[in-house]
Amino acid sequence: MLSAAVVAAVAVLVVRSRRRPAGPAPEARSPGGPVPETQSQAGPAPAAESPVAQWPPAPILGTPTVKDAERYAAKPSVLDRPSRPLPPRQPLDEATRRGLTRWAVAGLVLVVLAAGVQALESAVFSGGTEEVTVATTEQGGVTAVLGDLDEPIPDHAAVRDPVPSPSYVSSSDADCRPRQAAPRVRKVDAKVTRAVNRQWRRIEAWLEKNAPRSRRTLAGPAKPQAIAAAEAELGLRFPDDLRASLLRHNGSRFVTGTGAFGFLGHANLSVREIRENWRMLCEIDSQDMGGDPRTDWWDGRMLPVSDDGMGNHLVVDSARRDVGQTDHEGVMSFRPAGLRIRSYYALLKTTADALEQGRSIGYLRPKAVGGELAWDVS
Repeated sequence: MLSAAVVAAVAVLVVRSRRRPAGPAPEARSPGGPVPETQSQAGPAPAAESPVAQWPPAPILGTPTVKDAERYAAKPSVLDRPSRPLPPRQPLDEATRRGLTRWAVAGLVLVVLAAGVQALESAVFSGGTEEVTVATTEQGGVTAVLGDLDEPIPDHAAVRDPVPSPSYVSSSDADCRPRQAAPRVRKVDAKVTRAVNRQWRRIEAWLEKNAPRSRRTLAGPAKPQAIAAAEAELGLRFPDDLRASLLRHNGSRFVTGTGAFGFLGHANLSVREIRENWRMLCEIDSQDMGGDPRTDWWDGRMLPVSDDGMGNHLVVDSARRDVGQTDHEGVMSFRPAGLRIRSYYALLKTTADALEQGRSIGYLRPKAVGGELAWDVS
């Protein structure tokens, strides 16, 4: 029994040894090295699982598409381009630097001088404190304030004087019967003289170039003694700007075949003609209607400085210095040509500006016709 068991055990061992392979199978080698042991023993890899269906299904609102991504993708900017350095600028030579410095200093001096001149003129010809309102003229157009040194305001605005209610209590005009006094020559402020002469030079230059025939009608200077005698006779003080103007041109003289030069279609009067026209107007209207004398047809405190040959005059108010106009129809207005003109100097400057720039003064436009100055209604 024991021997039979041993034989059976040996037979089992022999059978098992024959079934075992002679050696391990050669390992598959990959280009990168040996395959790990776990992989060689695991057998073939299982098949990949199928992807799970998307939820929620496409399209999803708000999710950019490929085209959207392309549209909003960052694009290169011109600012990202590398800039080429500018070549170094050659320094200026010494002579050029000195020349530029001199021109800069000269320009600065001119600016300071111009500002000083304007400040002086503003101080000399400062306007009063009269209140004015903006309105439209009776002619259907517009008018503008002209101060002593002020530019006209835009055409969309205008000025109307407040007109008080007239009083019809007639009395004798005391200004037409002045007390007699000895003539006294008064010196004109040098700043006023320079300012007035500057405007006259502008007017003369334009006339010389465009209306030489009218230029020849400008008279020579008046004598200071003649102005003093007129002031004593009329009992009025001529404003400094009017006296400075008369001391340069004593009105306009008669030249055959040529109209005399003047402002706003009038001819300028000499000192003698101012006296004669004043006496004539006082003889015509020596009554004072009461109230504001500026609302009457005539008042003896006015100075007639020019006429148009048809009974109409430009006047200067000796008390307030502004420019007005009387006409033969019995009306005095302080808006000649539709404008407020606050001084005789302002009349000079406004005329010089209109001549040089070819623009109107109120509803009157100056122009040259056949070598003479003419005024058209615009």
